[in-house]
Amino acid sequence: MRATTSRSLRILTSSLIASFTRPTSSTYHCRQPLSALPTTARLLLHSRIRKMASSTKHPILLKKPVKLACIQLASGADKAANLSHAADKVRDAASGGANIVVLPECFNSPYGCDFFPSYAEQLLPSPPPAEQSPSFHALSAMARDNGIYLVGGSIPELAIEEGTKDTKTYYNTSLVFGPDGKLLASHRKVHLFDIDIPGKIKFKESDVLSPGNSVTLVDLPDYGRIAVAICYDIRFPELAMIAARKDCFALVYPGAFNTTTGPLHWRLQGQARAMDNQIYVALCSPARDTSAGYHAYGHSLIVDPMAQVLVEAEESEAIVSAELDGQKIEEARSGIPLRDQRRFDIYPDVSQAKVRLYRRVIVSRIPFPCADAAILNRGPKALGSSPTYLDCSPAHSWKLVLCSSGHADSAP
Repeated sequence: MRATTSRSLRILTSSLIASFTRPTSSTYHCRQPLSALPTTARLLLHSRIRKMASSTKHPILLKKPVKLACIQLASGADKAANLSHAADKVRDAASGGANIVVLPECFNSPYGCDFFPSYAEQLLPSPPPAEQSPSFHALSAMARDNGIYLVGGSIPELAIEEGTKDTKTYYNTSLVFGPDGKLLASHRKVHLFDIDIPGKIKFKESDVLSPGNSVTLVDLPDYGRIAVAICYDIRFPELAMIAARKDCFALVYPGAFNTTTGPLHWRLQGQARAMDNQIYVALCSPARDTSAGYHAYGHSLIVDPMAQVLVEAEESEAIVSAELDGQKIEEARSGIPLRDQRRFDIYPDVSQAKVRLYRRVIVSRIPFPCADAAILNRGPKALGSSPTYLDCSPAHSWKLVLCSSGHADSAP
């Protein structure tokens, strides 16, 4: 009788574990609470789960140490001067040994809804003509000339619907370039900065900007994978959790918190995202300009996987840098094994839901006549398993971005 009971418990436990680890279409559902199981079965289940977790092998996230620098740039109203000044500071950071350099949000312009349209540049086709996007070409040259990976802060982007001249959409977009000067990724700000703190600050990016629709992961062949998001995106931990569970070693946020929310939440958000996910976090702000309409907080910083602030600027222009070491990630995760202790039997793993995930790896180029016209339409369309870059016309290039749902969307 005892042998039969033991065998039944093992079968029950195995089936329960399988039900918890088997992916579903959109939700995670346990048909009955664990409390309904006999005590012996619950203990055996938890023992099996712990044993499975302890035997799980995770990939090495950061192949070798890398120096990351955040440039807290002072920018003004002259775009050409801003680009030239940024190039000088990127050169300084690279000369100081930085392999990854980060610029701040809206580094090429003043920050504000009044400025987005007049400073916006068209990024399509990619690469765009120099006269169409001087910032794109300036950033490409900065990366190539210094042999670095460059997270180009963000710039206002103008997108015009194919076949029209009047349908204009504006985004807040970050461009990432490799040491050869080629574009690796672009991220359109997902969460727009719409806040109203009575007596303090009111701002509504959505008056002008449209949101992006993806989590952006960037593979840096020499080091590993990073995630790029912009400013207000940091307040949404789901983005960071998805990136961390997709094996990023760092979260990089060009941002421009203000002097109201900055003292309250800037450092706190950076430490929280690092603590939750046990990876590095970099926040890069513009320098504060009290003569401007919007006062950036400054205080660019880099946080380690144990949520310790490694370096932090004041409010004026500065370059702050730190060495990122993959061993620190492993130590944090071994000492406090959050990754293996998460209970996806009782709450969902957001990284396994229907995520619009941009990993901008170009697989192939298909000339326009060969492309199925149906997949050029905006909106989800069922496709195969590989992302594809389409050279559609002299005016537009489209990236088909696969979602975990097996659908795709169009993007630059």
